[in-house]
Formats: sequence, C-alpha cells, structure tokens
Amino acid sequence: MTPFTQKVIQIIQQIPPGKVMTYGQVAATAGSPRGARQVVRILHSLSKKHQLPWYRIINAKGQISIQDDESAALQKLYLESEGVEVGDNGFVSLERFQFHPLIEEVGPEAF
Repeated sequence: MTPFTQKVIQIIQQIPPGKVMTYGQVAATAGSPRGARQVVRILHSLSKKHQLPWYRIINAKGQISIQDDESAALQKLYLESEGVEVGDNGFVSLERFQFHPLIEEVGPEAF
C-alpha cells in the first residue's frame, strides 16, 4: 500500500458522523492536491476492507456524485441518518457540514 493510500484511509476514518469531505479535499490533505480520482479508486477498492465511511465523501460542488441511483440513494440515506441535510438534488451545504481536519485529528504521520 502506498503512503498516499495509507494517508487517505486515515483521513477518511477520522471524518466524524454528521460531517463530509470532498474527494479533492481528502487528496489535498493527504498530500496530493490533484489526487481526487485516486481517492475515488481507493474508496471503491478499499472501503469494505477498511470499513471506511465512504458515504461521507462528496464532490467539490457539495453534491453526491455517484451515478448509480441505488447507491446514491443509499449515500443520501446514510448522510441523513447522521443529521446531514441533503437536498433533493443531492446537494449538501459544505458551509455547514464540511469537516476540516487538523493535523492533530488525522495524526502527524498522515503528513
């Protein structure tokens, strides 16, 4: 597993219930500002193995970006069960619900 992948996993595991991060934000926090697509691949391949709260990751517009209707509905359901308000169009207010980790929260080894 690459150091970037390890950092991404650590960061996603630290997102508290009721908060979200964007793919790009996770990538930048893990040290690769242009690695949003890598975050997508990591979530797709390692969410089950590492029990990642995949549903707390949304796109930079604040929107659920999963194209599959069933999975998008599941993501919305999970977020709403944690108190995150999701509009009918799949938008989440980043101003209200975005998580901004500190180095202490994700651990200095993540940087």
